[in-house]
Amino acid sequence: MKTLFLLLFTACAGPCVLAAPVPTPPAHPNIVFIMADDLGINDLGVYGRTNHYTPNIDRLASEGKRFTNAYAPAAVCSPTRAAIMTGQSPARLQITSFLPGRADWPGHRLIQPALPAGLPTDAPTIAEKLKKVGYATACIGKWHLGARAPLNPASRGFDFVFAGQPNTKPSDTEGGKGEFGQAEQAGQFLTANKDRPFFLYLAFDCPHVPLAAQPERVAAKAGSFNPLYAAMVETLDTAVGRVLEKLDELGLRESTIVVFCSDNGGLHVLELKDPPATHNTPYRAGKGYLYEGGIREPLLVRWPGKIAPGLESTPVVLADLAPTIAALTGAEPCLPCDYTNIAPLLLGAGSLAERPLFWHMPNYTNQGGRPSGAVLEGDWKLIEHYEDGRLELFNLKADVSEKADIAATEPARVAALRGKLEAWRRSVNASMPKANPAFEPALWDACYGTTDPSRVELRSTALETAAAMEPWRKAMDGANPRNRKEADATGPTAASGFVLLEARDAEVHAEKLRYEMPPQKDTLGFWVDPRDFAQWDCTIPSAGRYAVEVLQGCMKGGSIVDVIIGEASVRFTVEDTGHFQRFVPRRVGVVDLPAGKTTLAVKPVEKKGGAVMDLRRVSLVRIP
Repeated sequence: MKTLFLLLFTACAGPCVLAAPVPTPPAHPNIVFIMADDLGINDLGVYGRTNHYTPNIDRLASEGKRFTNAYAPAAVCSPTRAAIMTGQSPARLQITSFLPGRADWPGHRLIQPALPAGLPTDAPTIAEKLKKVGYATACIGKWHLGARAPLNPASRGFDFVFAGQPNTKPSDTEGGKGEFGQAEQAGQFLTANKDRPFFLYLAFDCPHVPLAAQPERVAAKAGSFNPLYAAMVETLDTAVGRVLEKLDELGLRESTIVVFCSDNGGLHVLELKDPPATHNTPYRAGKGYLYEGGIREPLLVRWPGKIAPGLESTPVVLADLAPTIAALTGAEPCLPCDYTNIAPLLLGAGSLAERPLFWHMPNYTNQGGRPSGAVLEGDWKLIEHYEDGRLELFNLKADVSEKADIAATEPARVAALRGKLEAWRRSVNASMPKANPAFEPALWDACYGTTDPSRVELRSTALETAAAMEPWRKAMDGANPRNRKEADATGPTAASGFVLLEARDAEVHAEKLRYEMPPQKDTLGFWVDPRDFAQWDCTIPSAGRYAVEVLQGCMKGGSIVDVIIGEASVRFTVEDTGHFQRFVPRRVGVVDLPAGKTTLAVKPVEKKGGAVMDLRRVSLVRIP
């Protein structure tokens, strides 16, 4: 039997410090990995929700580690599942949205990167690794990483596969999401494999929309925010309880590691025909957003006699469990690995060194989320919005609800964190969105400019909250090309067009000015000679009026600059942003442009201070 030391470090492990020795665990512990679908951080009794009844999951929490700072690798389902299966980041896997993904709309400023059909076959799953060391494997419930061979679970290391029905008619014997049938199949798998090591991946469809539950349970939850959703959480808890009871019945409690988590934040907005399923108080937003409500998750891990019960506040990512499981079972390491083996933390053998955590979501979401990336380091969280380059900074220790953007008061920290985020994106070869030449700003404004769904005003009930959100949901549904009566095959029907010019693509005419490639820069810099200028060749997709936007950074500011597009031009004064690498998007003027090929040049007129500015991007946005 390998020693604990070897177990912890033969897998891809993040930095950790070993404390006092602990007893050597069994070489092949059983693994039961239970995942809920869209269950929020605020949905369990043990996490503080008083009007949800979850005695079985609460008991599980009392018997193991309960993490208070656990994060999903993504704000929607498929990317999180892919990362957990492989130990690779969604950005590296190119799975950054649910599969097959949300279509590009005219109301989107950006075109999203293409998604693969499923989990790439060159990314081995933890199930494939465990099979090699003698484990029986089962995937029960939601896979969502490819439906056909060679992408389906039967092709990716699972001996037994049972999807079940994601939507069922509630009855005396079944809930609304097939959860009791899935629990029954899980019990049968456990019974059949009780005498050998096993890996059960039990991914419930509950409590995802559309919402449905047994009527008597709904009636009993009349005082809840959303009685229907509260009833679903209760049936989820009942299903989990049945699996835990089966482990006890088979005498497998002590030899089995049980994990319970969710794939992303709770759904806090109107979707389909249901009012908001839940709220993630005190965290901002929910599913589909990189604010805390979208990515902070419940995480419980039990292993009697090996994992001491209690709270754990160290920030972890659910995908850390892939290298951790590999380490604890003696399976092959996750290579490449973007996450950290947290076995020392679980077993009391050490602590984890502080590390930054990263997210990449170059996609629009059904919940109103827009392309963005994020980095969390210590108490500091930076979100970069890809549509315009806007940067938000929050101190989660002081402002866990992310109400106050303090980027303007911490420009150096903003610059440093954005540099780390960009460096990470390059390291995993993250795909970025591109300009949508068919962009219709009126549709964007209806969906995103009038209402900010990340700041839903919470009312006492889901129905009351829904009433305030109905205009936004109507606008979102109406912007869907499938629902737009005026849409036809001839193309855009309203003012449309968007041009995005990045610093890295500029043609530089200069003695000093140049593109600075390091990720903490990623800018046109060294603009100390006012005779230097940058130029791009571009195509104006449709004739009309365009707003000119620049993404600029500067210390002190004051320089005067012209943006020249063909025969048109605008002049602006560079603003002080507190740091050359704290970039702020600015709309600096409006021009009338003909359609077709042209050139855009940025030329200083007068320099103030040590440099003109740093420039990361120029955009042309069609306006009515």
